[in-house]
Amino acid sequence: MKKILISIILINIFTLNSFSAELNDCSKYSKLSTKYYKCKTGNFIEDTKNYQKKEWSEEKSKLEDAKNKALNK
Repeated sequence: MKKILISIILINIFTLNSFSAELNDCSKYSKLSTKYYKCKTGNFIEDTKNYQKKEWSEEKSKLEDAKNKALNK
């Protein structure tokens, strides 16, 4: 039962991350409305996540290259 529950949770987490790359168009809301600020905050969070994911993947590839060079010597 625990395995099923954990697998369902993991599947949901992975599918949510795949949809999170989209940024919302906040121009359809008034700049004084709370929906506008929620939209801008959501976009800021998504930009931050995408930036961190990109930077981490570049650093991870550098580490893999260094590890491969060290192992091949």
